[in-house]
Amino acid sequence: MKSDHADGIVARYYESCEDGSVTCTLCPHRCRLAEGRRGLCRSREARDGRLVSLAYGRVCALHVDPVEKKPLYHFHPGEMCLSLSAAGCNLSCRNCQNWSISQVRPEDVDSTFIGPDMLPSLAARTSCRMVAYTYTEPLTWMEYTVDCARACREAGLQNILVSAGYVCEEPLEDLLPYLDAANIDLKSFSDDIYRKISHASLQPVLRTLGKMRDAGVWLEITNLLIPGVNDDPGMIRAMCRWLADNGFAEFPLHFSRFFPQYRMQDVPPTPIATLRMAEETARGCGIRYVYLGNV
Repeated sequence: MKSDHADGIVARYYESCEDGSVTCTLCPHRCRLAEGRRGLCRSREARDGRLVSLAYGRVCALHVDPVEKKPLYHFHPGEMCLSLSAAGCNLSCRNCQNWSISQVRPEDVDSTFIGPDMLPSLAARTSCRMVAYTYTEPLTWMEYTVDCARACREAGLQNILVSAGYVCEEPLEDLLPYLDAANIDLKSFSDDIYRKISHASLQPVLRTLGKMRDAGVWLEITNLLIPGVNDDPGMIRAMCRWLADNGFAEFPLHFSRFFPQYRMQDVPPTPIATLRMAEETARGCGIRYVYLGNV
């Protein structure tokens, strides 16, 4: 279905360059784009010396989910949330479970236009008091995410972000005042693994966690354990110690079981024993609430 914003809107986060190209300042990739080129997220394009967001309002997934599915276990448990997504992601995870909408261009998937002002009434019709921006990477469609979150906050709704947290400080600061809860996918505690598996880096994600903590956002953290990739006991211990030492001991930590998918079909499912090891490690480091997912 053709979106009302099929041609995109002018993005808020970019710098114009003297040669006519633009530099996207939304995430740490800082893609420098010549005319007609798109960033790694596939949804932001250089046009006439400006950056255009092609994902604004183009909703490709819309569901009513239990809040525990985000997963958020300590934020209004038992309630439902209206969950939506547009196409695009600034990571290229080899194990992505939603690759059919995250690793494509907005125009390559069916979508319908839902303006920010339409969300509160849609939430009311579905009896939801919360709206979740999820499934792909909501930070790549930040302009839409911020506008929706503002409209929902004004209508008395609560906003949930499900994200990998790979974003620059200024855009994140624009979203934080409207954010009530988030689940951040901390993919590993190794910069090398981040670069190899997701084509990103660790430090910006840790910075995002700190910014959300300081802003009073309710946080839960997910760590997907992939056999032979990020399941080293020493790495898990280092991650949990960092979380405990930096004010995250009271925020739930979800260790999630990996299953073969996308470009990691040759990797076996995570053994239950590995998840139990991670749980014991986290508790030993002082993490108070530890959960196992996909088991």
